Amino acid sequence: MQVECKLFGPFRDDAGVEDVGGEYDPGTTVGEVLRELEAEYPSLAGRIVDEEAGETEGATVVTINEKNVKHLDGLETELGEGDTVRIVPSVYGG
Repeated sequence: MQVECKLFGPFRDDAGVEDVGGEYDPGTTVGEVLRELEAEYPSLAGRIVDEEAGETEGATVVTINEKNVKHLDGLETELGEGDTVRIVPSVYGG
């Protein structure tokens, strides 16, 4: 199945790409895709997935088709054909 990842802000700048597409097996989770992305782009390593907590990094928002993965099944959320994963830095104001 085809899945597209879109990187925003410093993630895009550090990886040097904005869109990354890939072919994945059915049942692939968003966590697997994010870990693969971190491995492919070392500048992103440890900035998207918090392995210790088993969730996305606190300052990172990951969505699947514009739904925050924290409101789904987290990193265990299974992806489907044509899904779009967006990786966006959180914005804090004060």
